[in-house]
Amino acid sequence: MALYYRDDAVQVSSESLRAGRHVIPISEVTYVWHQKGRTTLAVRGRVLGRGVLVLLLSLPPLVGLVCVLSLVWSAPDRGWVPALVVLVACLVIAVALVPFLEIPLGWLDRSYERGNRVQELWVQYRGQEVMVLRTPDALRFGQIYRAVQRAVEQQGDHW
Repeated sequence: MALYYRDDAVQVSSESLRAGRHVIPISEVTYVWHQKGRTTLAVRGRVLGRGVLVLLLSLPPLVGLVCVLSLVWSAPDRGWVPALVVLVACLVIAVALVPFLEIPLGWLDRSYERGNRVQELWVQYRGQEVMVLRTPDALRFGQIYRAVQRAVEQQGDHW
């Protein structure tokens, strides 16, 4: 028996697909497909959170640009030396803060990995169409879907 995927709720092997209350023999699966499901509140929250995070990450550089432009604009009246000192200090502070961007950018990456819609995994076996899995986690769904495809393809090679 080959194991293609396993987590707390789903197991895909060369013999069967176990998800929730479903235990489906791979040898009886005739067709596998996926489709978009209805969007959930969690998915909407993820998309909204992603937008807020992008906004929060975009505002400091924009505010900094406005400040730099106003500083350069007023430099002839106040003198270039104080303006350059302020610009260099701001640049040093900005460079020092760059490593701290790793945390929110990691959140943003994980948000995109999880996707922005609900996916459903369907199989046809014993003449019935059965929804085996419904998840808003795009990365996990892709792994499970590919595992089921591999299991069914391998089963077809044995015939």
